[in-house]
Amino acid sequence: MYPKQIATSLDNVITIRNVNIFLKLGLSESVIAAACSRVGQRVLHVDRRSYYAGNWASFTFNGLLSWIEEYKQAGPSDEAAQEKVEEGEEALALSSLDTSITNVEVFCYASEEPEEVEEGVKDGAAAAWSVPQTPDSEGEVERCLLESSSVEEEEAVLAGDEVAQASGPDAGAEETQPEGEVPPQAYETQGEWQDEQQASPSPAESQPEPKKQITYTKIVKEGRRFNIDLVSKLMYSRGSLVDLLIKSNVSRYAEFKNVTRILTYRNGKVEQVPCSRADVFGSKQLTVVEKRMLMKFLTFCLDFEQHPEEYQDFSVHSFWDFLLTKKLTENLRHFILHSIAMVTPDVCTVEGLRATQHFLRCLGRYGNTPFLFPLYGLGEIPQCFCRMCAVFGGIYCLRQSVRCLVLDKESGKCKAVIDSNGQRISCSHFVVEDGYIGLDQRKNVDSRQISRAVLITDRSILPSDSEQQISLVTVPPVEPGSPVVRMVELCSSTMTCMPGTYLVHLTCSSSGSAREDLAPVVSRLFCIPVSPGEESKEGEEGSEVPSVLWALYFNMRDTSAVDRSSYDLPSNVHVCTSPDAALGSDHAIKLAEAVFRQLLPEEEFCPPAPNPEDIIYDGEGPQGEGPGFEEADPAEALPSQGEVESAERQEEAEDAGETGDVAKQETVAVAENEPRPASEE
Repeated sequence: MYPKQIATSLDNVITIRNVNIFLKLGLSESVIAAACSRVGQRVLHVDRRSYYAGNWASFTFNGLLSWIEEYKQAGPSDEAAQEKVEEGEEALALSSLDTSITNVEVFCYASEEPEEVEEGVKDGAAAAWSVPQTPDSEGEVERCLLESSSVEEEEAVLAGDEVAQASGPDAGAEETQPEGEVPPQAYETQGEWQDEQQASPSPAESQPEPKKQITYTKIVKEGRRFNIDLVSKLMYSRGSLVDLLIKSNVSRYAEFKNVTRILTYRNGKVEQVPCSRADVFGSKQLTVVEKRMLMKFLTFCLDFEQHPEEYQDFSVHSFWDFLLTKKLTENLRHFILHSIAMVTPDVCTVEGLRATQHFLRCLGRYGNTPFLFPLYGLGEIPQCFCRMCAVFGGIYCLRQSVRCLVLDKESGKCKAVIDSNGQRISCSHFVVEDGYIGLDQRKNVDSRQISRAVLITDRSILPSDSEQQISLVTVPPVEPGSPVVRMVELCSSTMTCMPGTYLVHLTCSSSGSAREDLAPVVSRLFCIPVSPGEESKEGEEGSEVPSVLWALYFNMRDTSAVDRSSYDLPSNVHVCTSPDAALGSDHAIKLAEAVFRQLLPEEEFCPPAPNPEDIIYDGEGPQGEGPGFEEADPAEALPSQGEVESAERQEEAEDAGETGDVAKQETVAVAENEPRPASEE
């Protein structure tokens, strides 16, 4: 899915006046651009990259390798831009090199031996997937998002078909026959069925086929099946992003899956966390007393504001201290702190209670967990808003950038920009991502870093009856002083990896390089082959530990905590921060709405886009009931005097041989008196 209006150069837009220019296509910038375009503003969105979504992008495997090489290239100089600056103006240069990504390290553990060619006829669909990417397509998401007619239909699909197919260990249990039980109809239709059943081995006796080894050649060949996110986030079902998708009707451009389970790493093994009522009462990890204690505490958290006497004395204490006073067991404190509230132990009590409340309120809207994940990766969400912007007239131009801003010395505002081709474009507002701001315009900017790791593995972290599991795993600090690591494991049904593999994202706040922060966690949970193609090792309970086939480590700059006053920029230049380390996208949406309020304080933020079937053009009203079979329509029964005279003149003209000219004149005369429908853009 790509926006409809895409410009290959800016030659056709340099004459536009009062345009809002957006540099880089991150989530916040895309939302603001869509909101401005929706209310009739002129929008020009450019990016120096060849793909959408900026640091929120998703890549195919080959595209990700190209992205790694692209970040090593330096940007163009801004010497030619000075020629376009006129008298009474000054140029403010932007950074030509994006330094938001650092410490990129790639490791391949899969065997690089050529793939074994199976005998027989090759599957045509598989061959189509294995077509190598061309240079023009590398780094771009090449597919169309499936549209849904309404949010209510999405909820029904998510809660029904999709979640039922990938809901967890019990999925599909009703459709399977109990072992050893013979269908009644088999006795009537097949007399020899029992003899064949006795001769053939039972499923328990049959040995499973050995898992086929996945080589690096296979990963590259099937690289177009991967969609690897630079940012690992999930969507709270009642979060600000989902609410905005529903309100703006942008949700029709995407499809989502429900996260099927929430896991945690404790005592050297991965366990499933009971978070909903059904999970709590069905859990075998908790005793009956623990189940009652957990349900009582979660019920209190749902409306904790109604019981201030329970927590007021701990308003200045940590959430961990508050949990200790509730006499919860160690199991329950671990589950609540790390997997439900998902906060650090030193966070204040009120913030911990709000996080727990938000988690619980998101349960049950689309499934058994509070989280959604978009098919084809998180990079689809910015593209959805880009499409909405283009539908309402926004112009997009990739592989183009802005070298410098042209400032008016008298007012101090930005009046134009100069692009990478030396063209000057007038603008009323300029929205830019933090990575383009030079060091000279940063005042006391203390940005943080995020450590990221992306793994391709051969099996799930916690095997179950269903291989199509989407898991959120919380790993507490493995050593004192180390950060909490959040891990998201995606299966092939999310359209982010090839069948037979899993895509694992690890994220934490940086204390060093990404590899230094995350490699200890990877070594605990996964098998790191010493030599390419080494077999998986067994865990403590005899189950095989997933092997890492390929790994990527990198650090990403997080400027979400930087205030606007930290930048020395004109008042009509607005800065959007880079992605933060939080699990949700609330900060990006709140920032987008705040910037939009500065641009257009009197306009509605992202009003709903009309459905195509609901559009009523000028001159067309809602169609009411027509006349019955025996009823006469008054408009048809009694023609007007003008229609009678027009018909008489037309008959006279036909007799005189002038039918064509007179009829044409009469048609034009009538048409001029009727309202005309507006043409569709």
